[in-house]
Amino acid sequence: MKGLGTFEALSFVHGSLARGDVDEKSDIDIVIPSSVNTQMVESSLELSGFEPTSREIVQATPMHSPKARLILDLEEKAAITIPLVPLRSLEEQFYTYGGIAKRADLQQGLRKKGCTKKLTLVEPNAVGHREWSIIGREAEVAKILGVKQDIVRERVRVLGRRDTIGRTGIFLTRPVPPNMTFERVLGQESATNPALRRTLKTRNGGS
Repeated sequence: MKGLGTFEALSFVHGSLARGDVDEKSDIDIVIPSSVNTQMVESSLELSGFEPTSREIVQATPMHSPKARLILDLEEKAAITIPLVPLRSLEEQFYTYGGIAKRADLQQGLRKKGCTKKLTLVEPNAVGHREWSIIGREAEVAKILGVKQDIVRERVRVLGRRDTIGRTGIFLTRPVPPNMTFERVLGQESATNPALRRTLKTRNGGS
């Protein structure tokens, strides 16, 4: 997370890097969960010598908050994600569900409990980790991770459906040109996208 400057206290890594079950396919997914000015994040990166290889706005479904993604490498294995509007409670808990770690945790070699896309819970221990299926044990998993059962059930439903019908698509992916801000492109997209416009109105407290 070096390079995020004043945003380091807000940021964390999510997924296998936090859990410790890394392999050659693992991504580095850095998240700043609070809505912040994306230009300030980009300026902080630039001052530290980082230049994103691409920039995009993504939205998983019409109900999810749109997010800015700063991709930091050509292989698209490292990225910073920033919500462009406040996250819903279940979206916030999604990260805890998958495992989150701060920079201090990584420096100390601490690993965090979390669930994988294979619907298994990874529990780190002194010699590695224990891994077991969460299907049918949603309430137990929610208690272990300190999240609501709703997020565990939602992930079981979504990922179980993906296994049945194949990978599902993302509702919105919009490239952001180098000369434009995320906020400006989001505004342009919402002008022609009624579902996105409704989400923005709801998240921003509109009536």
